[in-house]
Amino acid sequence: MAAAESSPLTTHVLNTGDGVPAARMALSLHRLDSKLKIWNMMSVGTTNEDGRCPGLISRQAFSPGMYKLRFETGSYWETLGQTCFHPYVEVVFTISDPEQRFHIPLLMSRFSYSTYRGS
Repeated sequence: MAAAESSPLTTHVLNTGDGVPAARMALSLHRLDSKLKIWNMMSVGTTNEDGRCPGLISRQAFSPGMYKLRFETGSYWETLGQTCFHPYVEVVFTISDPEQRFHIPLLMSRFSYSTYRGS
């Protein structure tokens, strides 16, 4: 993974059902190949105790295009001994100005999720 301080893309996962950060959730970052129309994996990571995954991508590797963050929500809930409705969540977004910073939170419970572009 890229160095945390240089990452222009951050995320924060919150387990809103229990009111805690979603620690130790696996996730991956992908970029769409616009010609072949296939997703290429850029990085993988796991959220820390605060529900954050620093260092997703370096500034140098961050370019305009379509990206997705895939959160392994089913595995997360399974480690807590619970079931869920969504086995994973994919958040797809477009980057037109890679010089900006992007924060993509995921607020989730066992049966729902919400996301937005944060700051």
